[in-house]
Parts: sequence; structure tokens; C-alpha cells
Amino acid sequence: MTEEFEEELTDDQIDRYARHLVLPEVGEEGQLKLLNSKVLVIGAGGLGSPLLLYLAAAGVGTIGVVDDDKVDLSNLQRQVIHDTDHIDHPKVQSASARLKAINPDVTINTYEFRLNDTNVDEIVQAYDLVADGCDNFKTRYLINDACYRQKVPLVSAAIMRFDGQLTTFRAFEDDDKPCYRCLFGDEQIAEKGSCADVGVLGALAGTMGSLQSVEVIKELLGIGESLENTLLLYDSLGTSFHRMKTKRDPACTLCGNK
Repeated sequence: MTEEFEEELTDDQIDRYARHLVLPEVGEEGQLKLLNSKVLVIGAGGLGSPLLLYLAAAGVGTIGVVDDDKVDLSNLQRQVIHDTDHIDHPKVQSASARLKAINPDVTINTYEFRLNDTNVDEIVQAYDLVADGCDNFKTRYLINDACYRQKVPLVSAAIMRFDGQLTTFRAFEDDDKPCYRCLFGDEQIAEKGSCADVGVLGALAGTMGSLQSVEVIKELLGIGESLENTLLLYDSLGTSFHRMKTKRDPACTLCGNK
């Protein structure tokens, strides 16, 4: 089957994306690039909610949503893509309905199951970029490894209590760029508590998910300064950002010197 690509904007799209079109860094060419882009979002929860909303609003043409969970009352403190009427509904269905209501230009692919070793590569390779907003280390490592193998950029965010972090991984490129394992080691030494155990400020998810959407759009358009080789740390109680330089670990079991 031949893929269809948008080659020019309709009158409605010119109105919808008017604030993008007047940006020299975006313009019509950039908006068409977004409309023809494919982004896979892992998790339709706290981070995924603002991320998905802003990607759809921006006109990212194909968005994949991976989540095997159902909407729970305790989610609504931070997962703003869902509402009370969708409690007990699959998150991917709730998110898809909301995104289609926001922007009919966007195609939503839903994956109502957990990623594993047998399905992750096939799904990842169908997208231009992956945005990871999941809530467990096992999936983060799985996604990191698949993106490295499939040579797909990965924009990764995480939150806990009052703190957030954000970075972009392109370790498959031939230079000093790290992967997730370079920064955080292997699974057996990286397990920590979860938000369910220690809590999380609901609005923090909005902050970090929105920042993540900006980085995704920058990567798709090739504008601005990438967060590759940089780990951005946000302390919401101190209202402070800290940028930490990162580099490949030669001993990394995935991308290090073999």
C-alpha cells in the first residue's frame, strides 16, 4: 500500500496552523513536515496527556499511543486527557477520542497492550520518532534498546514527587551520543520507587509533558538546539532548571565499545 503524503495545506489548515505559519522556523514547509510525520507515544498517562494533546494540536499527522491500562479515578489528578466519564475505559480509547475531537487532521493508531521483546521492534520501526512517557523502568529500557536497533530518535521524560527530567537519545549515530543505559546503568541497578509509592505533583506532569512535546516538534522540524548529550533536570519546588552534559559510556552493554 502506498503512503499518502500531504503536499499542500488546505484553507482550513492554513487557519488552524496560522500561528505556526508565521514562524520563520516553521512556515508552510515545516507544517507540512509535521503533517507527514509519525510519532509513537509510550503511555497515555501523566506525561502522555499533555504530550499527546500538544502533538495533535500541532498537526503531527500520525500518532501512535501505547498503553494497556484503563482510566482510574486516581489518574485524574494529573492525566488531563481523560475525564470522569471515561473511568474504566481503556486509556488508548479515551485518549484517541479526545485527540480526534481536537484535530481531525491527525490519524491515531492505538496499541492496547504492553510492549515486549516480541512486538517492540515492529512497532517502533513504523515511526519517525518515539516519545517515552511510561512509568516503569522495564519499558524504558525496552524502548531505548529498540530505538537504538531501529535507528529511531527517542525523546524521554520522567517525573517523581516534585522533580522531572528530560533528554533526547540518538545513540545510533556515530559519535559520542549516549543511550538510556549510558546514563542510568542496566536494569538490575536502576530499580527505584514509583509515583504510586512516593507520589507526584499533578501539575508537574503538565510541565514536563509540555516540554517533551516541544522537544519532539523541534526534532521533527530540525530546529533549535537538541537535548541530545544533555539531561535537563527540573526542580518544581525550587523553580529551577539544571542542564547536565552527558556522553556515551564506553562500558555500556548496548552502545559502548564492544
